[in-house]
Amino acid sequence: MLNPADAAFLDVLAGLLPEGAIGPIEPRYLSDPRGRMGGHAGGVARPRTVEEVSTIIKACNAARVGVVPFGGGTGLVLGQVMGEGPLPLVLSLERMRAVRGVHAAENVIVVEAGATLAEVQAAAEGVGRLFPLSLASQGTARIGGNLSTNAGGVNVLRYGNTRDLCLGLEAVLPDGSIWHGLKRLRKDNTGYDLRNLLVGAEGTLGVITAASLKLAPIPAAMGTAVMVVPSPAAALDLLALAQARLGGLVSAFELISGMGLAFLAEKMPEQRQPFDMAPEWMVLIDVGLPDGLNPDVALEGLFEAGLEAGLVQDGVIAQSQAQRADFWAVRENIPEANRRIGSVSSHDIALPLGEIAGFIAAAGPELAKIGEWRINCFGHLGDGNLHYNVFPPVGQTREPYLGSAKAIKAIVHDMVHARDGSVSAEHGIGRLKVDDLEKYGDPAKLAAMRAIKAALDPNGIMNPGAVLRAIG
Repeated sequence: MLNPADAAFLDVLAGLLPEGAIGPIEPRYLSDPRGRMGGHAGGVARPRTVEEVSTIIKACNAARVGVVPFGGGTGLVLGQVMGEGPLPLVLSLERMRAVRGVHAAENVIVVEAGATLAEVQAAAEGVGRLFPLSLASQGTARIGGNLSTNAGGVNVLRYGNTRDLCLGLEAVLPDGSIWHGLKRLRKDNTGYDLRNLLVGAEGTLGVITAASLKLAPIPAAMGTAVMVVPSPAAALDLLALAQARLGGLVSAFELISGMGLAFLAEKMPEQRQPFDMAPEWMVLIDVGLPDGLNPDVALEGLFEAGLEAGLVQDGVIAQSQAQRADFWAVRENIPEANRRIGSVSSHDIALPLGEIAGFIAAAGPELAKIGEWRINCFGHLGDGNLHYNVFPPVGQTREPYLGSAKAIKAIVHDMVHARDGSVSAEHGIGRLKVDDLEKYGDPAKLAAMRAIKAALDPNGIMNPGAVLRAIG
């Protein structure tokens, strides 16, 4: 059983740390971006060094006090919010945000976990390099949280998830020991891969305090286009055509539905859209080319080939950086328009590319059997990650329909699972999807996860109740 982070414990902890390391419990530490659950905590620790993190974790482990790691607070599955159980200690790394080293010739940057994604991107740009992870929340999200959730974003097609961008880690394990794993090696076959064990563990196996991250050359020329497609199946064929013509130079390939554009027009009419009449489906394509290649020519060639093949009906190629930003603003503002409409049930799913068109075609009619819905399906088509969100009928608010949320989620997730997909693509499990993991997870994998958790964190102090159900 865990004990609360009560006043007596906080007094002892404060005596072990420099002044100011234990701070007030501000509302931001206990809130969920979507307002679904409020958290609770006994106190907030804000260390400045890995040694201070070690001291905190050792004290919590000895006293059996739960620890909830906190990054930028942008997580969408309640991984950073604990709403029940003995009062935990919130551990924020916001004061550990230094860039420890930039090795431009190696395409590596070493940063502390509290640095925001935007700060890491800026440090890379300062030496003429690109840190390619890109999220709408990059001004707030911190790199430790990105690593802990294995964040995705729009550039996974070309550069991979956060896991693929990580070379090494520094972390504090549940007993307080420090793992000095900040290597900058591309190859290191020296036993079990603790780096990949901690990446995506959502703070349940330890606290990431710093990371060595891969950088990439900044493309010499960027090009962006929106193309109207007749169907998701055509969009997938266009993706294959783009990959064949441009190889690994396609950075992003986003699917956008007419429903998403309608939501934007309704709730954010100031957002300029690329077409006077919103199409039923369109794709947003980003390419980054080396010196000597013209992205406009490449995108024009793709459009013409797609038109000839019956895959494209209309299109616009960005003619300026401002227009390129406008195209991307359409995609990036869809989640905010969704929030203002108010979804009944939202889903972050992944499917094999060959299953996407069939799923989209079948899911709508299946959901119609239990009610009338508006569906906004959009997302990172290039890596099979869809955001499949279900809304009430026109003119209705979400509240009268929330009783159907559980049935909607079951239909969507059952269909995804039947197609060998995942019910959590890029947002993680947190506390929101623990039941889903138990329902759809492979039994052997779950048993191994529980064994690893028990071995590394026998007292169960690390982010209790996240990913795996808390025992006792």
